[in-house]
Amino acid sequence: MSKENHRLLKLATYASVATASLLIIAKLAAWFMTGSLSLLATLLDSTMDVLASLITLFAIRIAIQPADDDHHFGHGKAEQLAVLAQAAFIAGSAIVLILNSLDRMSGDDIVLQNENAGLGVMAFSMVATIILITFQRYVIKRTDSAAIKSDSLHYRMDLLTNFAVIIALFGASQGYDQLDNLLAFLIGGYMIFSVRKLAWEAIQQLMDHALPPEDLEEIERRALSIHGVLGVHDVRTRVSGPMSFIQMHLDLEAELSLERAHHLGAKAKRAVLEYLPDADVIVHLDPYPHEPIDEY
Repeated sequence: MSKENHRLLKLATYASVATASLLIIAKLAAWFMTGSLSLLATLLDSTMDVLASLITLFAIRIAIQPADDDHHFGHGKAEQLAVLAQAAFIAGSAIVLILNSLDRMSGDDIVLQNENAGLGVMAFSMVATIILITFQRYVIKRTDSAAIKSDSLHYRMDLLTNFAVIIALFGASQGYDQLDNLLAFLIGGYMIFSVRKLAWEAIQQLMDHALPPEDLEEIERRALSIHGVLGVHDVRTRVSGPMSFIQMHLDLEAELSLERAHHLGAKAKRAVLEYLPDADVIVHLDPYPHEPIDEY
């Protein structure tokens, strides 16, 4: 990964921590003023965001370290571990939120106060969140970082929850106080639903899941585009953080010199790297037609 991408990953994590910290302060003040459970939901979510963003920051610092004597394939899987930790934080806060909303639904109505102050804080939160998500999208496009993707999912959910809180506070100002509890329950359910795919993808990468079929097809197509490559087989891939690892066998004419065969293998490797610039590509050259290997 380039130094510029390293810098972008660090900036994205710093921006995430700073934004979540600012929103916690604003939402805490608004919650004290209003007593809104749905606003408490976003406060809990922002608190989880800070913890998750700190984990992401730590994971990114590990993931971008180059391979060493103890980690020959780098440290990229630290990102997936961070994603699982984030998923646990989100699910935990969602369960607490759902239980609190059910408890208040079954009890006496709690009248909210200072709804206008809460509305102002939530409007500010949405603007700050949109700015952060816009920057994260740029970083994801440049780096394809799984950790930043999961962090961005938090804040996309925040936009929805913030909008729900605005509805709840407006409803409370019109006398519909139970709307606050209902929306808090729905927000918690949405948080659990949204985190499933994120956690599953992280588990798949930790288990060395292959690249998507369309990527495999493009890898083979690019290798076969090199004049002199007769076939491609045994293509194996896996992903570790932002980096893809690719192994493939190329069929070449058996009469080629070692120098010529090496040259064709290098050209095929460059063709694949034009498609996946941050990949680690290993090419094995096979003579064609294949001759049986004597067993000793």
